[in-house]
Amino acid sequence: MAIRAVLWDIDDTIFDYAAADRAGMRRHLRDEGLTGAFGTTEYALRRWQQATELHWARFSAGETSWEEQRRDRVRTFLGDAPLEDAEADAWFARYLAHYEAAWALFPDTVPALDLLAADYRHGVLSNSSLHNQDRKLRLLGVRDRFEAVVCAADIGVSKPEAAAFHTACDTLGLAPHEVAYVGDQPDTDARGAADAGLLGIWLDRHGRGGRPELNRITGLDQLPALLRTLPRADTRFGAPSTFG
Repeated sequence: MAIRAVLWDIDDTIFDYAAADRAGMRRHLRDEGLTGAFGTTEYALRRWQQATELHWARFSAGETSWEEQRRDRVRTFLGDAPLEDAEADAWFARYLAHYEAAWALFPDTVPALDLLAADYRHGVLSNSSLHNQDRKLRLLGVRDRFEAVVCAADIGVSKPEAAAFHTACDTLGLAPHEVAYVGDQPDTDARGAADAGLLGIWLDRHGRGGRPELNRITGLDQLPALLRTLPRADTRFGAPSTFG
């Protein structure tokens, strides 16, 4: 059966999260007077990324709440500072203002959505929260491109669990084999989707390569051709393709 819909990851897939996060943290460090506190700005940026990855993994595993993972990111970044919740919230809010000021879609996002609009329905499956991602899509001007936005914090299960992908497919009223999933993480996104019965596609923007078992593209301009040419029997890893 042919693919009828595309589900999308958001951060670092259609939205340049990494660039916005780095730009926002640079400005935040400057305004907080912390530019020299960690030796170099690059070290501070790596420290922030590590704190984010640590506490995001805990949130994804159901070990902490959306609000607490944000507070813990701040405390870890500041050297396990004993901040009250309100203090951590205020610190994160100041960072968030800089981060949001740097928001931008990747240049290939809108052209790809335009090319696919006539032939495929579109939705989002994100390991974030609906409040956060729905607002982000609206501010970026593309919320109306997607029929549904499904988020882990609201459904109680995260990628790469099959139930997350199946919930998004159910929201669209489609079977998994009728849906493609596009994301920047080879395991969480592409392999997780394929294991759940979808057509998993790894968006390898940085050209890391490897993972020959996965369907891989290096830019969204390659997605229409991939969707046209891939066979749609039950090919989870049987006929991978690489573009770019």
